Amino acid sequence: MRADALTARTVQDVFPAIRDDIADLHTWRALPTEHVWMVDPFLFLNHHGRQVYPRNNRGLPFGPHPHRGFETVTFILEGDIAHRDSGGHESVIGAGGVQWMTAGSGLIHSETSSDVFKKNGGPMEILQLWVNLPARLKMTQPAYRGLQQEDIPQIADAGGALVHLVSGEWNGHRGPFTPLLDIVSMWFTLSAGQQFSLSIASQRAVFFYVIHGSVVVNGRTVDARHLATFADDGEQLHISASADAVILLCHAEPLDEPVVSHGPFVMNTHDEIRQAIADYQAGKFDG
Repeated sequence: MRADALTARTVQDVFPAIRDDIADLHTWRALPTEHVWMVDPFLFLNHHGRQVYPRNNRGLPFGPHPHRGFETVTFILEGDIAHRDSGGHESVIGAGGVQWMTAGSGLIHSETSSDVFKKNGGPMEILQLWVNLPARLKMTQPAYRGLQQEDIPQIADAGGALVHLVSGEWNGHRGPFTPLLDIVSMWFTLSAGQQFSLSIASQRAVFFYVIHGSVVVNGRTVDARHLATFADDGEQLHISASADAVILLCHAEPLDEPVVSHGPFVMNTHDEIRQAIADYQAGKFDG
């Protein structure tokens, strides 16, 4: 079917991210909030920064903590992240890079700033997205992969968008990450007046968050630090930038399964949550 014959998806609503600072880290939480709990299978998004750290700073405050039952995807727009986990993975990923971690059956990790960043300071902006795993994959083997900016394809669209393709297929290109689920994830930039269109099957859930700027998507304005939700009544998204904009866009099939969460654990039942806590306290996440 030709793109011009596709039906535009209806924008159901637009919700603001909620200011929720963590220590001295400026944080806006786009999901979950009192307005929207999840966009199945997307569970959580924290937008940290943009802020400028001084010299001799303490860096990011995320010391060792556990996860089970989902995946974390971290987009480093500015600054860096020093990652370590109980599976033996360790890296420092800089601006423009991405980390994809499968917590699966259980992993303890820390996300701090590199010694260089803590010494020199500088701008920092990071987004972390949590993606749920289905019951059949909750206890999968933990895994981690971090890629630098040069490993993430940057594709110029005819309408002027610059697409950073992280996973899945778009316009004949494939992202470097291969998630456990069929997830298309990207962030892209538009200058004021530029446009970008793409087709997404109507049964797939769309995660659409404006990081900077302002856009009109299918006739609805979405400003910076706002999340748009969509009906499943069409396949086409048409985006035009009212001001220079950066957008995070992901889509996937909904899992349509029960979700029970408790802090860093996301499972299907309360018993599984209790088991996760017991396993963590018994040291079973320690590799």
